[in-house]
Amino acid sequence: MGPDFQRPTAPDSSAYAPQSLPSDTVAAMASFGAAQRFDAQQDVPADWWSLFNSPKLNALVERALKASPDIEAAQAALRQAQQYARMQRSAFFPVLGAGYSASRTKLAGNDSGNAPGPQNNGDSYDPQTNSEEDLTPTAIFYNYHVAQLSVGYAPDIFGAVRRQVEALNAQVEASRFELEAARITLASNVTAAAFQEASLRAQIAAMQNIVAGERETLGILQKRLDLGDIAGVEVAVQESALAQAEATLSPLRLQLELTRDQLRALLGNPQDSELPETFTLDELQLPQNLPLTLPSRLVEQRPDVRIAEAALHAASAEYGVAVAARLPQFVVSGAVGGMAPSPNWMFKGGGGFFDLSADIAYTIFDGGALRAQSRAAQEALIVAGAQYRATVIAALQDVADTLHTLQSDAEVLDAAARNQHALGEVVRVSMQKQYEAGYVSHLDVLAAEQEDWQTRIDLAQAQAARLSDTAALYQALGGGWWNRVDDAANEENAR
Repeated sequence: MGPDFQRPTAPDSSAYAPQSLPSDTVAAMASFGAAQRFDAQQDVPADWWSLFNSPKLNALVERALKASPDIEAAQAALRQAQQYARMQRSAFFPVLGAGYSASRTKLAGNDSGNAPGPQNNGDSYDPQTNSEEDLTPTAIFYNYHVAQLSVGYAPDIFGAVRRQVEALNAQVEASRFELEAARITLASNVTAAAFQEASLRAQIAAMQNIVAGERETLGILQKRLDLGDIAGVEVAVQESALAQAEATLSPLRLQLELTRDQLRALLGNPQDSELPETFTLDELQLPQNLPLTLPSRLVEQRPDVRIAEAALHAASAEYGVAVAARLPQFVVSGAVGGMAPSPNWMFKGGGGFFDLSADIAYTIFDGGALRAQSRAAQEALIVAGAQYRATVIAALQDVADTLHTLQSDAEVLDAAARNQHALGEVVRVSMQKQYEAGYVSHLDVLAAEQEDWQTRIDLAQAQAARLSDTAALYQALGGGWWNRVDDAANEENAR
């Protein structure tokens, strides 16, 4: 009963923007500034994080995938769903049972005066020849043994069991992709945290130089104040600048510690454990050739889309179950066995028995409950269909957003690199030469150096953004789970 599930058609789309996006990003004259090329023929590897060429990152992700409680829970949920599906498949077969019972019964003696037979004193009482004074009531004991085999079978006439198995198999599929989503999310979070740490270390180093420069400037102004060369307000202004620089440095250090805490948690470690890996930008490499999956293939690769598809499949099957529940239900049952006062006589002298029955049940009136149930299941199918389409739309948007962000990241990095290069030239060439010639003071050189260090902070942020958004593209395209051959084989054997 109910509709046969048909997989939704792939999106009729060949791009992620109305106008064709550039096939390459702009290049910048800085680290991580190489142009990135998008290739529709390139696939997403299962270990995409290894493309950043960091052995430390590879080791960290592998440890997280093995130790994360989220992965362990998702694996157990998959096994649980598989067992529920196996349990439901057993409904295709008859249920065979065996039973044996033995009892000993005592009947109270009859003291009404008319109980013929042997008495408890050993005499035999006969109402025709004996008086009631000869009646001595006695209890009667007897044993009884029953052994039987029983069988019951409910034929799946209208396919309710088949639809229930279909629904549970769809839930197994959903659990499998929830596990894949957990793996991809964990790897992405570890990678993003590593890139964040590398960026923060670069920003902290630059900010420490800024604080040192502000402190040196304050020392020079303090000496000039002592000589009466400047007013105290200039020293106060510089003290404020130093305090602001120190106030900026403290949150950066806090963010670094929080990022390290996050990495420990992602690895499933307690917070007092050592984390030997540290990350800096110069240890990483930016992938230059990036995959660009077509929208028609994206729905096959994104775990969230496959989870929504499995939910739609389950809703379709549940609708069939609700329709079948409104139709007659059939049950066939039987039993065969023996009964006797002693076990050795259960199958002798007429002790055997058998029973065979066929039942048909049909609900004539239930106040509209079954009809409402089938209509509710039909609406649930509509809900699942709408949620699937919404998931596909969100997936396409996710990829489109990431592609636009990567283009923007390249442009921001190019601007930051040109700005840093220009100010670096000012400090290294112009200011130094003018200072040596006596045209500018040391304070002027320090001020230019401060601006140069600030551009280095902007550059580190732009570099980390490009790394993080590149990792986000691999995640948005599905994470390459389909290329993990060993795990796929293991999951197939577990079914």
